[in-house]
Amino acid sequence: MTEKALNESFSEMKYTEHLKELRLRLIYIISVVMIVFLLLLPWAQQSYRFLANPLIAALPTNSTMIATDVISTFLTPFKLNIYLAIFLTIPFTFYQFWRFIAPALYKSEKKIGLALIIVSTFLFYLGILFAYTVILPLALKFFILASPENVLPMTDIHSYLNFCIKLFLAFGCAFQIPVLTYILILIGLLSVEQLEKYRKHIIVFFFFVSMFITPPDIFSMLALAIPMWLLFELGLFVTKLTLKKS
Repeated sequence: MTEKALNESFSEMKYTEHLKELRLRLIYIISVVMIVFLLLLPWAQQSYRFLANPLIAALPTNSTMIATDVISTFLTPFKLNIYLAIFLTIPFTFYQFWRFIAPALYKSEKKIGLALIIVSTFLFYLGILFAYTVILPLALKFFILASPENVLPMTDIHSYLNFCIKLFLAFGCAFQIPVLTYILILIGLLSVEQLEKYRKHIIVFFFFVSMFITPPDIFSMLALAIPMWLLFELGLFVTKLTLKKS
């Protein structure tokens, strides 16, 4: 066997080992999600009741939530339970992907990577909490007040769940701006000087994005755009401090 053939065979073995390792990590993630899902299943109805509290509080006294499908009363809490299991196991999911890529990193890169995973997880949960406590009540009040006088708002439970999940994901991802800013500067795609030079354009971009992510009212848009701006400034500030120490 030639040296070229030996190198190709060795590379193929390494590639196969990486695939096996990735498959193992995915099995761990799916297994933990399923375990958490089964543990939460007895409280599926209570979980949906907690999610629906902002809507129930905002609805008029003679209005209520409805189910337009026969199986919605069972399927919707079941579906929420799946989302909860995925959200609650995000730290474990990030850790498994970290274990997959960590062997290829230097010691200093491992420290930075682990810190970014911890911060990213915290910001994701903070974004969901902010969406639930601030944005969701504002959006629901806006939609109910904007409804015509002769229309009684009665929201379908499945539609409400989809609306909430999209909102939570949008804010969870939007709160990753400091981490994204740090990574872009760290790998050299952008510099601090470039971001400072185009700061005004970036702020306008945040307001533009928030128009599509949030419900169509000015309060919800400002409630997302301003935190995105502040998080961007935080990411820029932390990156400057890190670069100075380096």
